[in-house]
Amino acid sequence: MSKPSVHDCRLIALPRIYDPGGNITPIHGCGEVPFDIERVFYLYDIPGGESRGAHAHKACHQLIVAAAGAFDVLLDDGTEQRIVTLNRPYYGLHVLPGIWASQRDFSSSSICLVLASEPYDEGDYIRDYEAYKEYRDTL
Repeated sequence: MSKPSVHDCRLIALPRIYDPGGNITPIHGCGEVPFDIERVFYLYDIPGGESRGAHAHKACHQLIVAAAGAFDVLLDDGTEQRIVTLNRPYYGLHVLPGIWASQRDFSSSSICLVLASEPYDEGDYIRDYEAYKEYRDTL
């Protein structure tokens, strides 16, 4: 397996069903999302200037969606960085295991929806950037 890079993380267009009363985006694991969905969570009421995330996963894939508002996702593979702006609820950013990611620059009333391939497991997280760089050397 080659080391994932920030360029392997991609935006995925999610389906949109248009309706005059309001649109809907249905999401299915292993359909629109390239993995089975084991966990869903969302972040909200994020104070201005705060950032979230700032970690990597060893096994967990994530699809990050700006369900409301907008924010940036800083992707880092230990060599390169890339910023992706999420501002439409029908696009999700697929973040691969082994990529350091943090969310920042949230607009007011933003909601960050995350679909994850794994149940919560603290052992899957790498929360220290220096430990992350050491982990990347083992891939």
